Amino acid sequence: MQFKHPELLWALLLLLIPIIIHLFQLRRFQKVAFTNVKFLKNVKLQTRKSSQIKKWLALITRLLLMACLVFAFAQPFTTNSDTFNTKNETVIYLDNSFSMQAKGNNGSLLNEAIQDILKSYSDQEELTIFTNDNTYRNTSIKAISNDLIKLSHSSTQLDYSSAFLKGKQFFSKDETSVKNLVLVSDFQQKDKPLEFTADSSVTLRLVQPKAIYSNNISIDSVYIDKYTNENTEIGINLSHLREPIKNVSVALHNNEELVAKTSVDIATEAKTTFTIPNNTSFNGVLSIEDASLQYDNSFYFNINLNDKIKVLSINEASDNFLRKLYTDDEFIYKSYDYKSLDYSNLESQNLIILNELETISNALISALKAFKSDGGTVLIITSGKLNLNSYNQLLRELDLPYITSQFKSEKRITTINYDHPILRDAFYTRISNFQYPKVNSYYALSSSSNAIYSYEDSNPFLIGKQKAFLFTSAINSKNSNFKKSPLIVPALYNIAKQSLEIPKLYYSIGNANTIDINTTIGQDAILSFEKDGKKTIPLQQTFSKKVSLITGDYPKSSGIINVMNNTVLLKKLSFNYKRNESNLTYYNLSNNNNYTIDTSLSSTIETIKSNASINALWKWFVIFALVFLIIEMLILKYPK
Repeated sequence: MQFKHPELLWALLLLLIPIIIHLFQLRRFQKVAFTNVKFLKNVKLQTRKSSQIKKWLALITRLLLMACLVFAFAQPFTTNSDTFNTKNETVIYLDNSFSMQAKGNNGSLLNEAIQDILKSYSDQEELTIFTNDNTYRNTSIKAISNDLIKLSHSSTQLDYSSAFLKGKQFFSKDETSVKNLVLVSDFQQKDKPLEFTADSSVTLRLVQPKAIYSNNISIDSVYIDKYTNENTEIGINLSHLREPIKNVSVALHNNEELVAKTSVDIATEAKTTFTIPNNTSFNGVLSIEDASLQYDNSFYFNINLNDKIKVLSINEASDNFLRKLYTDDEFIYKSYDYKSLDYSNLESQNLIILNELETISNALISALKAFKSDGGTVLIITSGKLNLNSYNQLLRELDLPYITSQFKSEKRITTINYDHPILRDAFYTRISNFQYPKVNSYYALSSSSNAIYSYEDSNPFLIGKQKAFLFTSAINSKNSNFKKSPLIVPALYNIAKQSLEIPKLYYSIGNANTIDINTTIGQDAILSFEKDGKKTIPLQQTFSKKVSLITGDYPKSSGIINVMNNTVLLKKLSFNYKRNESNLTYYNLSNNNNYTIDTSLSSTIETIKSNASINALWKWFVIFALVFLIIEMLILKYPK
C-alpha cells in the first residue's frame, strides 16, 4: 500500500494525546460518610473493573477512528505494477486483411476488434493504431473513431514479423516508459513459422480472435478451356477446405445480365465450365454464395475483341513453318524476300523475324534499332553462312551477346529454362528427359546469360532479353530437326504473343502488370482508367503504334475498369484480388517468454490498463472511521 500524500501521516502522532489523557487524567474523589461500607465492598470493586474495560474500549475505538481519518486524508492506494507512475505507451496493429472477414460472435473479426477499441478507450486517452495500409499515430479514439468504423479490408497484408518491427518504431525513445505492442490478427498460417525476436523493452501481446466458421469456398481462377470457331469454353476452378459441400451454386453474368447458372459438388477442388459465343465483347462476373469470406465469392474477367499481332518475316530461307504457326485467327503474318523488302512496312509491325539472312545491311540495322526502341520485338534466326561483322553490329545495337566463333559438330538441345519469361507459363510440368532436338553446327556467344534453350555443353541455343531474341544455329532441315520438335511452338508463339501484351482475361491486384493498348495518341495525350465515374492515370509509356500501361498500386478494388482516351473507350480490363487468404488455416499459438496470447482485445486492453492503474483505498478508511464512530457510541451508551 502506498500513499498519495504521505506527509499527512505525521498526524498519527496526535494519537498520543488521547492516550495521555486516558492514562494520566486526575480525578478528585469526595469522601462521603456511609454507615456500612463493608457490605458494598464487592460491588465497588466490580464496578471499578467494568469501568476500566469500558474506558479502554472507548480509547481503542477513538484511536482507530482518528487513524482511519488520517489514512483517508493521506489517500492510500495499491497497484498491480511497480511502474504505475511511469508513462504508458500502447501501439496496436489491426490486421485488416481479407481473412479478417471471417465471422465472429458479433460480426466480422475485424469489426469485433474495432468495437473493442472504441469501448475500451476514452476520448482523452492516447494510443497508436496501424493497419496494413494506414497509420494513426499518437491519436485519440475521438479523432479516429469515424476512420475505424469505415475501415475497409486490404488486399495486402504485412508479414507478422514486419508488423512487429514496424510497431516498435512507433514507440518513443523514453527508456522509462512502459511499452505495450498488441498485434490483433487471426494469424493465418503462412509458409514460414511464426517467430518474434525477443525484446525486453517491449511487452508483446498477441490477440487471436476466433472465427465461427472454418469453411470457405473460393473462385480461384478462370481460363479458356476450349476454343472453337463459334464458341469459347470458359473453365472455372474452385477450392474448399474441411468437409465436402454439395450443390454449390455458380452464376455467370455479362455485365448485370444473368447468362448461365450451374451447381457443383466440392470436396477440396472442383471445376465447372461455361460456353460463350466468339466475336463478342464479354464482361464476365462469376459469383457463388458462401457464408464465410466474401472477397473471393466474385471473380471478374472480360473478353475483348482483340487486335491481331502483326508479324513480318524477312527471309533467305523457307518460312513455311512460320506460316503454319502464325495463323490468321491471332496474327497478321507478312513475308518478304530480303532483296525485295519494303522498309516502310517495318514501323507498323509488332514482331520482325530475320530468317537466316547471310548478311544484314546498315540500313536494315538502323531500321531494326529504331524499331526496337519504339517497342517492337526482333527475332534473329542465324544462317549457316553469315557475315560475322554485320551480325555482331546488329547484336550490339540490340544489346545481345556477340558471336565469337562457329562450331561444326553435332550438339543436342538438352536444357530448358522454365523460369524465362518466354516459357514461364508454357509447360504444365517441368521435365528433364525428353526427345532432344539437335543441330549439326552452331555459333558460340560472348555470354550465355538469359538463355531459353541450351545445348548439352551449356552454350545457348536460343537467347533473349528486352524484346530481342537470337537463335545461335540455323534451324533449316539440313542443319537441325528443331522444326519437328515440340519445343519450337512455345518459343516462337510466346515471342510473338509477348511482342504485344494483349489484355488477358484478368489481372491480379498488387502485381506489376504491363498491358499494351494498340492505339495511336497525340504527343501530350494520356490514357486513363475509369471506374464508377472516377478517373485515375496509370503509369504508361507511349510508342508510335501502342501505349504500354503499367499497373501497380492501382486499382485498389476488384472489378472491370475502362481504359479511356479522353471520352473514347479503348479497352476493358478486369482485376481480381489474390486468393492468398482464402485458406482458413491458423497458427496454433501458445504463451512463451516472448509474448502472451489472448482471444479478446478488450480483455488485453483491460490488462494493460490495470497494470498501469491504481486502486484507491481512501473511501474504505472513511467507511471504517464511521464504523468505529458507531462502535464508540454503542460502547458509551450500553455497557454498564
